[in-house]
Amino acid sequence: MKVLVACEYSGTVRDAFIARGHDAISCDLLPTDATGPHHQGDVYDLLMERWDLIIAHPPCTALTVAGNSTYGECKPRYPERLEAAVWTEDLWENCKAVSNKVCFENPVGVLTRLTSMPKANYIQPYQFGHKEQKRTGLFLHNLPPLVPTDDVYTEMMLLPKNVRERLHYLPPSPDRWKLRSTTYQGIANAMAEQWGLV
Repeated sequence: MKVLVACEYSGTVRDAFIARGHDAISCDLLPTDATGPHHQGDVYDLLMERWDLIIAHPPCTALTVAGNSTYGECKPRYPERLEAAVWTEDLWENCKAVSNKVCFENPVGVLTRLTSMPKANYIQPYQFGHKEQKRTGLFLHNLPPLVPTDDVYTEMMLLPKNVRERLHYLPPSPDRWKLRSTTYQGIANAMAEQWGLV
């Protein structure tokens, strides 16, 4: 299967597919953090060809509900939210034009309200073996919802809140945004195992 993982610098999803024998490449404006097939540049550079599957992680800063205090209606930066929604929807349509199977990943946000994109299917890291909470939306085109592989909710709830919501409590640092945007390995593995067969 020929797989494009767009807006991914970490290589986590890319490498999960490669480990299962797929021809996968990541793409981001940043260089990859892990050695492997990677296009450093605009995702549109790679949308001139057909793909069996595209998984994209478009920027979420202006789109997430966590940014409502900055990007919400009547806030000075609300136009940036509208621009981000238009850009993301345009990318969604362009990805669907070159692939019959598409997934966009984004946190809880405003995409469904501000675009014609479908409702998201929400997953949690604890459904895939990670004792953490981070509700994540998967916008799917011709793909089935991910099936949980290792639900550790009960064990996770025994942990202090700042541990199970580790990413929310990260202190400010130059790499904070990178840590928060990296896909959990259990979720990447589930994508490759389940969507690599459809």
